[in-house]
Amino acid sequence: MKNRMIYQMKNKVRNLTYFLLLIGGTALTQSCSYLDVVPDKIGTIDNSFTNRNEAEKYLNTCYSYIPGNDSPYNNVALMGADELWSYYPLTPYNDFGPWKIALGRQNVNDPLCNMWYVYYRGIRDCNIFLENVSDMSKVGDLTPSMRKRWLAEVKFLKAYYHFCLFRMYGPIVIADDNLPISATPEEVRKKREPVDKVVQYIVDLLDECLEDLPRVISNKGSELGRVTQIANLTLKARLLVTAASPLFNGNKDYANYVDKDGEHLFNSTEDPTKWDTAIAACEAAIEASQDPELGLELYSYKSNLILSDETKCQLSIRNSVTEKWNTELIWGLSSRSDAHLQSLCMTRVGAYPNNMWGGQEMLNPTMEATNLYYTKNGVPMDEDKTWNYADRFKVKMHTNEQPYELASYYETIQMNFDREPRFYANIGFDGCTWYQYNCPSDSEKDIWTAKNRAGQAQGKLGTNSYTTTGYWTKKLVSVTYEVTQSGYTTERFPWPEMRLTDLYLLYAEALNEKDDVNNRELAISYLDQIRARAGLKGIKESWDTYSKYPNRYKTQEGLREIIQRERAIELMFEGSRFWDLRRWKTANKVLNEKIHGWNFEGETPAEYYSQRTLYTLKFIAPRDYFWPIHQNDLVVNPKLVQNPGW
Repeated sequence: MKNRMIYQMKNKVRNLTYFLLLIGGTALTQSCSYLDVVPDKIGTIDNSFTNRNEAEKYLNTCYSYIPGNDSPYNNVALMGADELWSYYPLTPYNDFGPWKIALGRQNVNDPLCNMWYVYYRGIRDCNIFLENVSDMSKVGDLTPSMRKRWLAEVKFLKAYYHFCLFRMYGPIVIADDNLPISATPEEVRKKREPVDKVVQYIVDLLDECLEDLPRVISNKGSELGRVTQIANLTLKARLLVTAASPLFNGNKDYANYVDKDGEHLFNSTEDPTKWDTAIAACEAAIEASQDPELGLELYSYKSNLILSDETKCQLSIRNSVTEKWNTELIWGLSSRSDAHLQSLCMTRVGAYPNNMWGGQEMLNPTMEATNLYYTKNGVPMDEDKTWNYADRFKVKMHTNEQPYELASYYETIQMNFDREPRFYANIGFDGCTWYQYNCPSDSEKDIWTAKNRAGQAQGKLGTNSYTTTGYWTKKLVSVTYEVTQSGYTTERFPWPEMRLTDLYLLYAEALNEKDDVNNRELAISYLDQIRARAGLKGIKESWDTYSKYPNRYKTQEGLREIIQRERAIELMFEGSRFWDLRRWKTANKVLNEKIHGWNFEGETPAEYYSQRTLYTLKFIAPRDYFWPIHQNDLVVNPKLVQNPGW
C-alpha cells in the first residue's frame, strides 16, 4: 500500500510538473529532491473521489480560485484605474498591490497581481474533477442528477477562469485537458491561441454546461453563491460584448503580433457581426432573467420607516449592492464578503468619531470619479444649461433643512449642490448627510453628518486615519455598519460579481454598436429603467430639456458616450471601469490624467476647498492594455510569446 501511494504521489507531482511546463510555471526552477519523500496518510487524487463528501470538497476547491474581488489587495479593478485612491506614499497599512498598477509600477520581472499561474492551477483542478466525476465508476453515492450538476458547475468555472485570463492577457493557452503522464515535456509546452479561438472555446464550454445547471438555488441555507443558468448566460453576454469591443475586434495595434510559428494572435480587421452575436447573448440572458421563479428585478427599497422619498431613493441605490442576496443579484460571491472592505471605505460617523479602527478611510473616491456623476437633471455638470458650472468651486452655505443630502447651516462646495441621487447615495463628502440603520431613532432627522475639515469630527485623525481626497466610498458600506467604541459591527454582503444593471448596460451598448434607429430606441429604454431607479428622468427628456447638446442621444457616437458614462456611474467602485476603459481602448486617454482631491489640512472652507494634485497617471499604449507574462515563464516554455511592449 505504501509503495502504491508513493507511486501515486510521484505521478501527481510529475503531472504538476508538466502542467507548469505548459504555462511556463517558474516553480520548475526549484529542486525536486522531495519526490521520494511521502508523508504517512497523505491524500491522493483517488481518495478525493471515493464518495460524495470527498468529491464535494474537491468541488469547493474548484470554486476556491474565484478571485477575492471584495478586497483591494486582490481585486485588480478596484484601485487599478482612477476611481479610488489612498494616501501616498504607500505605508504598511495601504500597500495595495492593485493600486501599484495605477501608480505605473507594472513590470515583467515580478508582475503585479500576476494571476497566470493561479488561474491555470484552478483550471487544472477543474480538469481533474471533470476527469474523475465523469467516470461513472467513481463517487458511487452521487445521484445522476447531482453528478450532472456538479460537472456543469465545474465546466462553468473552467470557462470563467479562461475568461479571466483572456481579459487580462489576451491570447492565452487553452487548457482543455490535463495531459497524460506519458506526455513528453515538449508535448506539454503549449502556445498561446488567437483571441477569436479563445473566445469560441469559452462559448462552447458555457453552451455545453448550460442545461445541466440549476435555474435557481433551492437550498438557500448552504448553496447561495453557487452557479446557475442565469450566471452562465450573463458570463456569455459579458464575454461576447468584450470580444466585440475595440480592444479585441479589429485592433490594428496588434496587426503584427504573431507567435513563434508566425500565426497572428489578433484579427486586425473589424468584424461587425460580433456585435450581432453579443446582442443575441444579451437577449438570451435578459429573457432568462424574466423568469418569475428567479425573482430578478432592479432593486427597490421597501420599508415602513418614516423616510423621505430622497432617502428611500438613495437606499434603493446603495442596497442594490450591499443588501445581501437582493433582487438584483445574478451571481453573488458568498465566499467573498470580507467586512474589512467596508471599514476601509467608511468614515468615523457616529457616537465614536475618535475610533480610527471603526472607519479606516483608506479607499477614497477621486475627484475625477465624483465629477462623472450627473446634476439632478440627469446630464453631465458641464452640459447642464441650468447648472452653474463656472462657479462649481465656490463655497456656499446650505441654509435650510432641504435637501436632506446636505448638512444644515454648513458651508460646502457648490459642486455638492443639486447633484443626482447616485452621487449622494454612493459618495460621502464634507457637509454630507449619512443615513445608517444604527442611528438613535427610526426617523431620518437623526441621520449623521460628516464634516471633514481639520479639527472637525471626521477630519484627519493621527497618521493613517483620513481621506486623502476629501471623499468617502459610501457605496460599499452596508447601512447596518456601526462604529463602536473600539471597532465596528456590520452585516457582510456577497460581492456582486454579476447584477442586473450590468446586463442591461451591456445590452444597451451592444444594441447601439449596430447603427440603427430602432436599436438605439431599445437601448435607451434599458438605460431609462436604470435611471428611473436612480431617481432620474429618461435620456430623451433629460437631454431635450437640460442639455446644451440636445441631439447627443440621436447619433451612435453620442449615445455611445452616454452609455459609457452610465456604466461608469452605475457600476462605480464595483471593478467594471478598469476593464471597460481597456476594452473600449480609451484607457490611454483617461488614465494619463491627474488625480485630484481637496486639502484635508484646511481648517476654513477656503483652505479646505483648495484643489490638490495627488498624482499624475501614466498609461503606455498598447503595452499597458494587457498584463506581461513573467520573464522566467518565457524561458521555461519557449513557445510562449510576450505581450507587445513588455
